[in-house]
Amino acid sequence: MLLSPCVLPSTAIASLSLSAKKIFISDSRNQWPSLRQQTELNFWSRMSHHRQMNPFIFPYSTYKRVHSPAISSVMTDDTSTVSSNDESMENIGILSHDPGLKPFKDHFKYRVGRYTDLLNLLDKHEGGLDEFAQGYLKFGFNREEDGIVYREWAPAAQEAQIVGDFNGWNGTNHCMEKNEFGIWSIKIYDLGGKPAISHNSRVKFRFKHGNGVWIDRIPAWIKYATVDPTKFAAPYDGVYWDPPPLERYEFKHPRPAKPNGPRVYEAHVGMSSSEPRVSSYREFADFVLPRIKENNYNTVQLMAIMEHSYYASFGYHVTNFFAVSSRSGTPEDLKYLIDKAHGLGLRVLMDVVHSHASNNVTDGLNGFDVGQSTQDSYFHTGDRGYHKLWDSRLFNYANWEVLRFLLSNIRWWLEEYQFDGFRFDGVTSMLYHHHGISMAFTGNYNEYFSEATDVDAVVYLMLANNLTHSILPDATVIAEDVSGMPGLGRPVFEGGIGFDYRLQMAIPDKWIDYLKNKSDEEWSMGEISWNLTNRRYSEKCISYAESHDQSIVGDKTIAFLLMDKEMYSGMSCLENASPVVERGIALHKMIHFITMALGGEGYLNFMGNEFGHPEWIDFPREGNGWSYDKCRRQWNLADTDHLRYKFLNAFDRAMNALDEKFSFLASSKQIVSWTGEEDKVIVFERGDLVFVFNFHPINTYDGYKVGCDLPGKYRVALDSDAGDFGGYGRVGHDIDHFTSPEGIPGVPETNFNNRPNSFKVLSPARTCVVYYKVDESKEKEKDDLVASVHEDVSARHVEEDSEGLAGREEENDIAVGKISKTEDDDIDTSKTEEDDVDSNKIEDLPVRGNRAKISD
Repeated sequence: MLLSPCVLPSTAIASLSLSAKKIFISDSRNQWPSLRQQTELNFWSRMSHHRQMNPFIFPYSTYKRVHSPAISSVMTDDTSTVSSNDESMENIGILSHDPGLKPFKDHFKYRVGRYTDLLNLLDKHEGGLDEFAQGYLKFGFNREEDGIVYREWAPAAQEAQIVGDFNGWNGTNHCMEKNEFGIWSIKIYDLGGKPAISHNSRVKFRFKHGNGVWIDRIPAWIKYATVDPTKFAAPYDGVYWDPPPLERYEFKHPRPAKPNGPRVYEAHVGMSSSEPRVSSYREFADFVLPRIKENNYNTVQLMAIMEHSYYASFGYHVTNFFAVSSRSGTPEDLKYLIDKAHGLGLRVLMDVVHSHASNNVTDGLNGFDVGQSTQDSYFHTGDRGYHKLWDSRLFNYANWEVLRFLLSNIRWWLEEYQFDGFRFDGVTSMLYHHHGISMAFTGNYNEYFSEATDVDAVVYLMLANNLTHSILPDATVIAEDVSGMPGLGRPVFEGGIGFDYRLQMAIPDKWIDYLKNKSDEEWSMGEISWNLTNRRYSEKCISYAESHDQSIVGDKTIAFLLMDKEMYSGMSCLENASPVVERGIALHKMIHFITMALGGEGYLNFMGNEFGHPEWIDFPREGNGWSYDKCRRQWNLADTDHLRYKFLNAFDRAMNALDEKFSFLASSKQIVSWTGEEDKVIVFERGDLVFVFNFHPINTYDGYKVGCDLPGKYRVALDSDAGDFGGYGRVGHDIDHFTSPEGIPGVPETNFNNRPNSFKVLSPARTCVVYYKVDESKEKEKDDLVASVHEDVSARHVEEDSEGLAGREEENDIAVGKISKTEDDDIDTSKTEEDDVDSNKIEDLPVRGNRAKISD
C-alpha cells in the first residue's frame, strides 16, 4: 500500500503531512549541482554525434508548446527560445502544488533543464518535436513518386541488403548504402509504372555484422508482420503494407469528446471470442463493442495491439512496434474497429509498451543488437539493458535515434489509427534504475528523487506526453505506476511528467489480501477507506478492483476468490443460492462499486470481470496441449436468463449508468463521514450522492442515521439489494427520506459526523445503497422521466426475454434527475459515539427463496 504524504484531501491527513515534511529533507540534496554537471557532460557527449552529423536536418520551424505563467521563464511562448539556465527555472509550478517537494528543487531544475535543452536541440536540428516525431515518413518503407525508399538505422552493420518476395530473397541487386550516421538506405525504382515491391508481400533487412555473418531481420519500422500459421514456431516476416486506395479504410466517425470521468473497459481482442480460437478485430467491433456500450462504459482500452511473437505474453513482449498484431487481422481491420467504437461514442486507448522490448532476436528489435556499443543500439549494454524479471531488453532513452523511434511510434498510433490516448505499461520500471524490483515504496520523497531516478526515462515520458497532448489536446494518457511518484500526473509545463491519470495499483492488492487472509469480521472499514482514498489530491487516478493478471491461470479473480468451485455448480437461479454464492454475489457487487465510487477519478474493468467470468485465462502452450479452450470469454453466461452471472452484469451496467447520470467520478467533492469498525458500515459523499455500504455479514440496521451536506428530500438512486441484481428487494425505492439539521450551522464539531444534516435509512447486511437529493421544484418533470424510463425498460425486457437472453431491466438502476452541485469539500472521516446503532441493530439472516419484487 502506498503511503505517500499529502495524498488525502482530508484535513486530518493534510495536517499530518505538514508535520512530516521534515523527514523529506535530504542531506544529499546539495550534491545535485555536481551530479547535474557530470550527467550533463555525459548527455552532451552522447548527443554530439547526432548534433554534428544528422541525416535529416530541416529548416527551423516553431513547435507550439503549452505556455504557463508558472514556469514562463522556462517554457516561453511560441516564438521564443527555451532557456535552461538555473536562474530562469526558479519558479517551477509543481513545487507550489506540494511544498513537500521544495527540498528537491534541484532535482526538478535538473530534469526540467534536461527536457528544455533537448527541446532546443530538436528545434535547432530537427525542425522541432513535431517534425522529429514523424520518423515513419523517413525510416522504413516510404512511397515516392517513382519508387520506394527504404531506410534503416543499423550502425553496427558492415553491409546491408533488402530482400523479399520481390527479388526472390536474393539481395545481390539491392545492396544498401550507409551514411556517416549509421543509416542505410536504398531506392527501389518502379517497374513498368508499378511498385517493384507489391502490397502485402514479405520483406526483410539482411545485414552482415562484425564477425562476417549475414543475418535477416524484420525492418524496425515495419507496419505489418505475419507468420506462416502452417509451420510450428515459424519466424515472423515483415510485410510491405501499402494497399491501393480502394482497399484502404477511410474513417467515417469523429473522435468522441473526452469524458470527465473515464469508465474504461480493458479488453484483449484475441481472447474475446466465445469460441476457443483467436478472435479478429472485426468480430470484436461487431459483437463485443456493442456489449461494452450496453454496459455504459465510455472508453475501451485495447491490450496486445502492437505485434508480439509470443501470444502468451499478453502483448507485453513487443517485437514490432509499428505493426498491428496480425493474429487478429490487418491494419485496415483495426481501423474498422476503432472507427466502429467512435461511432458508438466510445473512445479507444492503446496499451503502449515503451518500458521494454522482447528479447526475441529473430523477430524483434533485439535482433539489431550484435554486440555494438549502447550509442549504436536501441538498448543499454550489460546489466542495465536487461530486465531480469521480465527477460526483456531495456531502451536507452538518452539515444537520439531511440527517442526518434519511440516518439514517432506515439504519433503513428494517434494519427494513423485514430487512437484517443494510451495506457503506458511498466512506468515504474522506467522511472527508476532499480525498476522497482525488491523495492517497497513507503511514500518517503527520497525514494522518488535521488540518483536511483532514471532522468533519461523521465525526460522521455515528458516529451511523449507533451507530444501526445499537442497532437490531440483531448487525449487520455494513463500511467501504470505502483510507486506513486509525485508529479507523475501533473502537466509538463509545471515540471510534472504529464500523465492525465495514474492507475491505483494498490487497490487490487488490498482486496486480494482481504479475500485471502481475513474473515469478514476482520475487515477494517477504516483501512478499506484509507486504501481507496490514499492518493495525491492534485493528481487523478483510475481505480480498479482487480487486474487482468489475476485472470491468468495460477491466480484468481475476485469472483473465484469469493465462490471458487461453486461458480460451476451454484449459479443457477432455478435453485436457492448457497451461502457461499449468496455472499460471493453480494461482495462482488460491493467491492467493485466502492472501488469505483471512492477509489479515483476514473474506473477500469477487465473484460469478463463485470459478470464474474468463472474461467481463468490459459494461453495455448505445450503444458495444455496448445489449447485455446481457456483463452476466451464465455459471454453466454451473462446472457443466460437462468444463471446468476446476469445479476453481476446488470449491476455493472447500473453503476456505470449512475455515473453517466450524476458524474460523481468527476466530482472532487469526496467526504468520508463514517467508517464503523463495529457496525461494518462506510458512509461517504461523492458529488451530491450519499453512499451507504454495509459490509456486516449478518446485521441489518433499520433507521440507520447517515450524515449529508445538503438539506432536503433524498431517494434511492441505486440499490445492490434490488431483485434485478440478485438481491432481496428489502429497501423501498418509493420512500422519501427527509433530512434533519444537526448542531449549530457552520460549527462542524456540533454536527453529526461533521455533517450539517442527516437522514435515516434501512441498511441490509452486505448491501450498498446510493441516495440522491430530489430537486423538488422539478419533481413532477422528474417523475415523468422515471416513468418513461420504466416503460422503455419493460419493453426491452419483453424483447430480450423473447430472444432467450438475460433480463436487463434497469428500472431500479437509477433515478433520473438533476442534481445541483456544491463547492469542493475536504474529506472528513471523524466519527461520533455509536448513537442509536445498537438499538437499531437487527440480527438478520434473510430467508433464501423468492426474491422480493421491486415496487414501481
